[in-house]
Amino acid sequence: MKILLINPPNSGRSIPEEEFGITSIKLIFRGEPLALETLAGNLPGHDVVIADLKADPHCLENILEDFGRPDIVGLTGVTCEANAVLSLARDIKKRCRPDNPVTVVGGHHASCDPGYFNREHIDFVVTGLGKATFANLVHHLEQKKSPDRIPGLARVRKGRPLAINPKRYSTEDIVDTMPPRYDLVADYRDRYVMSGVGGKVGFVSTAFGCTHCCSFCTIPSLTGGRYISHSCESILRDIDMLEDVSLIRFVDANTFGDIAMARELAQTLIDRGIKKRFVADVRADTVVNHPQIMKLWAEAGLVSVVIGFEEINDDRLAMLNKKSTNRANIKALEILKELDIRVIGDFIISPDYGYEEFEALDNFINYYQIDLPVPSILTPIPGTPLHRRLKNEIAITDLDYYTFSNAVLPTQLSRKAFYTTYSAIMKKLHSHIKNS
Repeated sequence: MKILLINPPNSGRSIPEEEFGITSIKLIFRGEPLALETLAGNLPGHDVVIADLKADPHCLENILEDFGRPDIVGLTGVTCEANAVLSLARDIKKRCRPDNPVTVVGGHHASCDPGYFNREHIDFVVTGLGKATFANLVHHLEQKKSPDRIPGLARVRKGRPLAINPKRYSTEDIVDTMPPRYDLVADYRDRYVMSGVGGKVGFVSTAFGCTHCCSFCTIPSLTGGRYISHSCESILRDIDMLEDVSLIRFVDANTFGDIAMARELAQTLIDRGIKKRFVADVRADTVVNHPQIMKLWAEAGLVSVVIGFEEINDDRLAMLNKKSTNRANIKALEILKELDIRVIGDFIISPDYGYEEFEALDNFINYYQIDLPVPSILTPIPGTPLHRRLKNEIAITDLDYYTFSNAVLPTQLSRKAFYTTYSAIMKKLHSHIKNS
């Protein structure tokens, strides 16, 4: 079958830009569409192409002309891209008449809020890890069998509520033996960069899910709350496939969630003499509780870590169900500094911040010399515990504004004052990127 997988363009709207002319807040990160590459890798025997509209916003028309009309179109997207996904599905249906390709939506927003895609122009919704589910759907459609009982799948039926087939996630869902189709985006490899860390980058997954359940996070919905690791050999296979890339970004929510696997992988990289630089997402308490693992990874080539510090106040951390403390954050920074590992620090700015809270955060970033501070605005994503708790307070429901750089909840300061103060911190981020 002919299968077209689409990564939507950079989407979302900006309140500070539209209302106050503040342009320094917007962030655009262009990374390869690993989720689609892994889907493609599990479709042997089919003709698959990826349209990466983030790397090339105008490639879809050329692909449809060269590739022809697809039988199946798969689309993925985060919350601020949900409307773009709907628009793309509508456009594909219109362009490909009368063939009417099957349109399938998956990814973060589909997993958190699947009912949002219960609309015309969408035929199926895949929730959670979709590698096995999507391949199963393709097989059923090819064989002209009913896919209505495939776990993790829902058929869109006009006028009826969406009913997701229940699914229990396991290692079978990551299809460890089938590597990503990195070749499908080879033409864009030079465009995949990680600013502030080291230029051209390749993505590798080591695990799915997380060991924790922070109230703001969409990750647990992808695996039913489980943490599922790839095998060491499959991770090394994927690293080897990116032979022309020196910087590897592990795109996991929590790369070292399985300490035994973390130790095995680092030691194997060292033993095999693999000379790459690595970036990984790590919890602060993992760094504090396992400093020897961090030392081993520094030897293996870990140059930067992404840590979700989120807040610098323990009460606010507790409200986010972070299950960590500011003391742990500070201790982690000390350990990483000793190992010469750069820190990309994620911070969450609550809309109820006043000048005092902004100043405290600014002082923390400066005092502890966060290498790359990344402050985002607290955003209750539909389907998360945070959204369930705050849904009656949400002032903006248009998902185009759910970019983590807009306040969709009411602000304590005036809107202009809030965004102006936030912009000053964001300028530090851009300055760090420019000088790195």
